[in-house]
Amino acid sequence: MTSKPVKIEPQWKQELAAEFSKPYFDKIKAVLISEKQKGKIIYPPGPQIFAAFDRCPFDRVKVVIIGQDPYHGPGQAMGLCFSVNRGIRIPASLRNIFKELQQDVGTSIPEHGDLGAWADQGVLLLNTVLTVEKSKAGSHKKLGWQQFTDRVIQILSEKKEHLVFLLWGNYAKSKAHLIDQKKHYILS
Repeated sequence: MTSKPVKIEPQWKQELAAEFSKPYFDKIKAVLISEKQKGKIIYPPGPQIFAAFDRCPFDRVKVVIIGQDPYHGPGQAMGLCFSVNRGIRIPASLRNIFKELQQDVGTSIPEHGDLGAWADQGVLLLNTVLTVEKSKAGSHKKLGWQQFTDRVIQILSEKKEHLVFLLWGNYAKSKAHLIDQKKHYILS
């Protein structure tokens, strides 16, 4: 299968080049193409699948927030974990995050759920599964994305220092073993 090169921010493309040529990644692409050909709706839209990497280049990562998989409702998923497009109702999980921030540091709760500004400031908003079928939460959890995103976490842990990893929820906490806790700080 000859496939198109992955469109992703250049620094990340360099860091993840080996992953893009592995059989599991070819399988991910093949399944996504097949599902789209069958008329299934996949979120986020293709150009936004790697939005977390595009908005937060490798050299600017300071904080990593790990989520599970994209929101599965129309217009919600935008490639940044916990984030939704402006004009979309703020999901309960994100509203809870905003409430915690308000209680902890006194910030006001935004009127929208677009966390793009966080990404622009060095927060990698990483779901461990990067796609989902419309209205089917967790539908792509066995597709192979976790192998890819585990490698992302390992590369960050190996090549960077003094990152803060926010592991919210039991699923995210299960990724702690991928992080060198002598070099990085984990909040859960």
